[in-house]
Amino acid sequence: MQAIKPVTKPTKQRKMIYRAPDHIRYKLFAAPLSPELRASHGTRSLPVRSGDSIRIMRGDHKGFEGKITRVDRNKYRIYVEGLTREKVDGSTIFVPIHPSKVMITGLNLDDKWRKKILERKKAAIMKVEKVAEKPPKEIVEIKEEVIEEKPPEKKPKRRKKKATKKPPLEKAKEETKAIKKERRPKAKKTRAKSKTTKKTKGGT
Repeated sequence: MQAIKPVTKPTKQRKMIYRAPDHIRYKLFAAPLSPELRASHGTRSLPVRSGDSIRIMRGDHKGFEGKITRVDRNKYRIYVEGLTREKVDGSTIFVPIHPSKVMITGLNLDDKWRKKILERKKAAIMKVEKVAEKPPKEIVEIKEEVIEEKPPEKKPKRRKKKATKKPPLEKAKEETKAIKKERRPKAKKTRAKSKTTKKTKGGT
């Protein structure tokens, strides 16, 4: 049985977003930059701030352009200058917009820290591009001496001498002689005889 992966419920995800600390909320306000800004600053997105000029890309107010007047980090909404609606009682209020639905067309660079962030990001991208542009290191080609392997010389085959066939009569005689030799008992010399032979030799 395969282990079932734990599913994170939408309620838990929503709870994590609304209980997130301030430094994480700041990242969740990121919006994409326009192609012109992307080319000049070398980054794709940045968190929005009050004073940035934006264009709304989705929703009922698609195509509207204006400056951000207020950023609400509690409700994850931004308010754009000129984008208002009338209430039933006749009063006008700003329309809240989620930062993911906008594109930044102009950056507010009054803050020196924001300038440093942009410089750091640009430098990192330039490093990556330089590494990509560098040609690969020259590969030293080692010429290997090719030794031609000669095929092994074939030795001439020796011809086997044909065994001369003996006539059947001679074969039969040889077989009978061999049988007789096997049957003959070996003559053992007795001690007495050996002693007598020695004495006779001494007398002569």
